[in-house]
Amino acid sequence: MRETLKNAWKIPEVRKKILYTLFMLLIYRLLCYVPSPGVPASLLSQIEQLINQYSLLGYMQSMSGSQLSQYTVMAMGITPYINASIIMQLLCVAIPQLEALQKEGDEGRKKIAQITRYVTVGLGFLQAIALTVGVSNMAGTRMSFLSMLTIGFCLAAGTALAMWIGERITENGIGNGISLLIFAGIISNIASNLVGYVRAIATGTTYNGSSAVAGLIVSVVVFLILIVGIVFVDLAERRIPIQYSKRMVGRKMYGGQSTHIPLKLNASGVLPLIFANAIMQFPSTILAFFPNSSANQWWTNHVSTMSVPYQLIFALLIFGFTFFYSSITFDPVEISKNIQNNGGMIPGIRQGKPTSDYIKKITRRITTFGAIYLAVLAVLPAIIYGIGGVSLRFAASSLLIAVSVAMETVRELESQMLMRHYKGFLK
Repeated sequence: MRETLKNAWKIPEVRKKILYTLFMLLIYRLLCYVPSPGVPASLLSQIEQLINQYSLLGYMQSMSGSQLSQYTVMAMGITPYINASIIMQLLCVAIPQLEALQKEGDEGRKKIAQITRYVTVGLGFLQAIALTVGVSNMAGTRMSFLSMLTIGFCLAAGTALAMWIGERITENGIGNGISLLIFAGIISNIASNLVGYVRAIATGTTYNGSSAVAGLIVSVVVFLILIVGIVFVDLAERRIPIQYSKRMVGRKMYGGQSTHIPLKLNASGVLPLIFANAIMQFPSTILAFFPNSSANQWWTNHVSTMSVPYQLIFALLIFGFTFFYSSITFDPVEISKNIQNNGGMIPGIRQGKPTSDYIKKITRRITTFGAIYLAVLAVLPAIIYGIGGVSLRFAASSLLIAVSVAMETVRELESQMLMRHYKGFLK
């Protein structure tokens, strides 16, 4: 691997892209420590305690990788952009005009991307205001309307800047820029939490209300097991064999070979988790605008990310979004027609409707496995907390995002090197 990295570094184009990506990530991480103006010192001193007390805030920070604990200009992270992208994807399915715009090619996608940017800034401003109102209400701190407006503009500007950095990485660097920003934030949060455990052990204190030694051991063991499991599922695939018959085209013989259709066990990736997480944040965001209402007080006192109702609804949303995403991205009927038009067939299955039914049955089984897999990852911290009383300082779903992004980035770097006739990054 060391030799392969040396070979990658010798390629001028790849070296330039790697340095550009690292430089932009460094800028993003430095911006994560720029304080937001207008935040009172009394609120800053209580934010860390609020994150530990209200598991929903801790879950938002672990999923987004943002600097919510310090309430910097990047406190919202890239979360509004993700929510805006989800909204636009759903609207493209529901609104014919947007669906037609999506099918226009590059120009249509550019227009949709431009609309997504505007939605991101507006949504980021609203979420920043709602978050500030909710946090100040939890802390019992009074803030003026001008201060909240200033914080809203600054946090929305931070989200817009993070979105710009991500797009520049995607265009000029290695990997997907938005995913890499989330990856950098999640990894930094995991590292800081591990350091917190070590400090608690050194001082002989508890960490997050539990034994620091037990918490560190459980976190490390679960961390390693999850990484192995995530990599195993991410690389696994179900292969449907395809046999093509021979045919004469002019004087040449075509076909006659055997191939397969690779179906990933978790074809939807992390999108159902992100979709479900975004939906679960909407009630708290809306109720934060009404801090003195009975509904907001009930939600704050009774709804927790560790509660059974919350986890059950979260798991059901993951199931729903997994099947929804599979239905809009994978069409067994179209695949069956393409196989038949090219003179292929699945051994033992007749062409036409029997083929599409067979592919649909296989897809349904794989989607069910993927939904169960994602749901278990999502509720795993709550299960461990309920059984052993140990609170993991990272969400299993955020770890899934980090590992998936890392593997996808490695694949892209691998393809960049293979294009230039070098041995692959993976051996």
